[in-house]
Amino acid sequence: MADRSVADLVVERLRAWRVPRAFGYPGDAIAPVVEALDRSGGDPAFIPARHEETASFMATGHAKFTGGIGVCLATQGPSAVQLLNGLYDAKLDSKPVVAIVGEDISGPLGGAHQEIGLSRLFGDVCNQFVRYGRSPEHVSALLDQAFRTAAATRSPVCVVLPRHLQEALVPDLQTNVTGVMSATPGEPLARVLPYDVDLDAAAQLLGGGQRTAILVGQGGRGAADEIIELADRLGAGVATSLLGKPVLDERLPFHTGVLGEVGTPAAAELMGGCDTLLMVGTNDPWTDYFPMPGQTRTVQIDIDGRRIGTRYAVDVPLVGDAAETLRALLARVPQRPSREWRGTVETSVDRWRQKAAERAATPAEPVNPQLVLQELSTRLPRDGAVAVDVGSVIYWYARHLVLPPGVNAQLCGTLGSMGCALPYAIAAKLAAPDQPVIALLGDGAMQRNGLAELVTISHHWPEWRDPRLVVLVLNNRDQSGTGAGRQPSTDPSRRRIDVPYAGWARLLGLHGVRVDRPELVGAAWDEALAADRPCVVEAVVDPAVSLAPPEPAFADLRSVYAAGDAARGIREQVERAVTVQDVV
Repeated sequence: MADRSVADLVVERLRAWRVPRAFGYPGDAIAPVVEALDRSGGDPAFIPARHEETASFMATGHAKFTGGIGVCLATQGPSAVQLLNGLYDAKLDSKPVVAIVGEDISGPLGGAHQEIGLSRLFGDVCNQFVRYGRSPEHVSALLDQAFRTAAATRSPVCVVLPRHLQEALVPDLQTNVTGVMSATPGEPLARVLPYDVDLDAAAQLLGGGQRTAILVGQGGRGAADEIIELADRLGAGVATSLLGKPVLDERLPFHTGVLGEVGTPAAAELMGGCDTLLMVGTNDPWTDYFPMPGQTRTVQIDIDGRRIGTRYAVDVPLVGDAAETLRALLARVPQRPSREWRGTVETSVDRWRQKAAERAATPAEPVNPQLVLQELSTRLPRDGAVAVDVGSVIYWYARHLVLPPGVNAQLCGTLGSMGCALPYAIAAKLAAPDQPVIALLGDGAMQRNGLAELVTISHHWPEWRDPRLVVLVLNNRDQSGTGAGRQPSTDPSRRRIDVPYAGWARLLGLHGVRVDRPELVGAAWDEALAADRPCVVEAVVDPAVSLAPPEPAFADLRSVYAAGDAARGIREQVERAVTVQDVV
């Protein structure tokens, strides 16, 4: 065998772990690995980003859209620092990412330009695994351990490889080298199910409920059929977290939508009226919108026992895979649908859907952003993917974009970092070039790093079988921020500098459409989705359109059912009194 370097070995291990591409920004301390990737013939490919932060978002986006392990590369110093945002996104949304960072410590007195203590830098975000490569014969096992840890813990990990180690030759491992461990790529799959006694307790609790709500998070992916069957068996209503929005068909009559400040009044009403709560694979942070303490009896399903009970008090914890655990519950839960409660939930959903349509139709100056997302709903490709950024766009996505089954949508759910959507979209498109991808972002995110990453799109799109990657920019020129009670700034000095986003796309050889009249919104989407190349749709929208967060845990349904319970109590007392008189 010809001499090979440790950098070549890194490429071999990435290939063994079926990593299709690594995202990064070249630098001197990681140059040997990048050069080895360039020699690999695209297996795996190296995708240079315009910035290390977007490279880390691409790696996390790859993990989110494909279910695989994302990989990002950087050199030492400021390059390594820039990885942190995307890695924290992976950590907080529980996605496996491997960061490979180069370091050059060959300077005077052992010091180096741009030297930073990488173990401490990555010690929190990659707290499950941060290791240095020390000798060529151990690098293979080190990388395998990193990948296995990332997959098993669903978190980011970091491997630091000094440049001189990357350049070193790999010894013949057929000889007996002390301390070398055999390393086999691949994560052994395990079946995780709760104990029967806990399943029995959960089934008894759910079967005794009168007004059941099911809150679904991203951990419910792959369990849609089981969730719907259980909801029908119990007559339950369903709400989702932001990350759980793609799990179920949002057209279901008892699907109340997303819960939380960005969500719907129907979801808040569901939480306000329920007496039994089932949480499936969710770590939703919008705790203000959960039922009042003591209002419900609660079951929570999560594959990670550390997450159970962290957001809301739980009566029966079930540690297990969502689909398998739900199937075990279905074998135990009796058929006791609550028709009255289901009817109340569906009425609430109908009321919200009518209100949402009215909000989208409300005139605005010049365009209502809610209308832009509603018009996309009827045109969203059924085999597509959606990447969503942070800002007011997330409110309109949560409420007005109806996701049909099969559409994969991802966002920076827990960290909430602006600037993720375009890197996510690039990762999704590179993973499935024949799949249409839609990126939804505001002008702030577009100016932050979207304009630069359009360069990346312009480089890669001729290789795609389906050229459709549509970038929606909601251009409201407002930098006041988002949140409950936010009002757009009237101070000209506070307005964001305007940029010709569609024009910038055309300069790069892409397609661009600018929309500043409501009657043109639908036609703009049709044009973008029919274009023979990626397209930027620049919608000039009104910053004064209210975000209108729903009231937390609506009291009206609680009062309705409290009144009903009181009335039933009075009737029971009267009936008991009549029975006593009859006996006497």
